[in-house]
Amino acid sequence: MKSYGVIFVLYHPNEAFLRNLGKAAAAGQNVVAVDNSPQPDAVLYDALQRQGCTVLHNANRGGLAGAYNRGAERLLERGCEVIFLLDQDSDIGEDFFAAMMQACEREPGEAFVLGPKIYEINLEKFMPVLPPGPRWPKPQKMREPTEGVFDTLFVISSGSAISAQAYRRLGAFREDYFIEYIDIEYGLRANSQGIPVRMNAAVQMRQTTGQIERHGRLFTTNHAAWRRYYGARNGVFTLRLYRRRWALHWFGGLLALHQAFNVLLFEPQKLRKVLAVACGYVDGRRGRLGTFESLHPRLAAFCKKEPAQRGALGAAPVATESSS
Repeated sequence: MKSYGVIFVLYHPNEAFLRNLGKAAAAGQNVVAVDNSPQPDAVLYDALQRQGCTVLHNANRGGLAGAYNRGAERLLERGCEVIFLLDQDSDIGEDFFAAMMQACEREPGEAFVLGPKIYEINLEKFMPVLPPGPRWPKPQKMREPTEGVFDTLFVISSGSAISAQAYRRLGAFREDYFIEYIDIEYGLRANSQGIPVRMNAAVQMRQTTGQIERHGRLFTTNHAAWRRYYGARNGVFTLRLYRRRWALHWFGGLLALHQAFNVLLFEPQKLRKVLAVACGYVDGRRGRLGTFESLHPRLAAFCKKEPAQRGALGAAPVATESSS
C-alpha cells in the first residue's frame, strides 16, 4: 500500500472545513495544514497540532500555488508516495482517501495525477471531463458513470492525488500564477510530458466555485475584481503556452470576453471587474505574470475597494484580506 499525505490550505477556515481536516487526521496519515491567512492563529494551530497535524504559516506567499508547494515539500521529505490537495470549498466523505487510494494503487505507472468526480453544489451538476486529443476536446458528461477512470486534460486541484514521482518530474505549481488556472496548467503540463491525468468516477466530491448565481441557462460566479484579473490573465497565458500541442490559444480570449459579459449582465462593481478582466487579458497576451499588486498597484488598489469575499479556494492577494 502506497503511503500518502494530505495538504490542507487554510484561509480563515470555517467549521465545515476543519471537520474535513479532522477526517484526514483521524486516518493517521501525514497531514500538513498550510495557513494562507495574513496573521497566524496560535489557538487554532495548537488545536490542529494536538490532532497530529503539521501546521505551516505561509501568509499567502505565492498564493494558493505557494501553499501547495510548501506542503508538498514537507510531505516529500517524509517519503509520501501520493500527495492529496484539499481546500476549504470542498466537502469529502469519510471514506474519500481510502477510496481514492484504491484507484491510485491500480494506476499502471508510478507517475500520475488523479482527481475525483466533482459535483458542483450550486449548479447541481457534475463537472465533465475533457479527453485529451489532437483536436478540440469534446466534453464527456459524468452524471452516469460510477466506476472506472477517465483520461482528461486536467482535474481541479482540490481533491486531487498527485504521485510523488509525478510531482518530481513536473516540478512545482506555478507561483507566478498566484491563483486561477494553477490546476489547469498543471494538468496540461502533465499531459504534454506523457503523465496521465484521470478522473476517478468511483469517488465523488462536492465542491463550490465562488458565489454562483443561476440566471436561466447562464450563471455567474460573483468573483471579486482581483480574482477576475487572474482568471483572465492566467487563462489567456496558459492556453497560449500549450498552443503547439492543443489548438486552444484563441479560447482564452473568448473566456475573458465571457467573464466581462457576465459581469455586465449580472454582477455589481461592473467597472472594477471589467477593467480587471481587460488588464488581465493584455497581461496574458504579453506574458506578464506575478501578483496583481506588483504589476498594477493603482488598479489593484482601486479593485480592492469592493466588498470582501472570503473562503474561495483559500487564497487572496497578499495585501487583501478577502478571498474559488
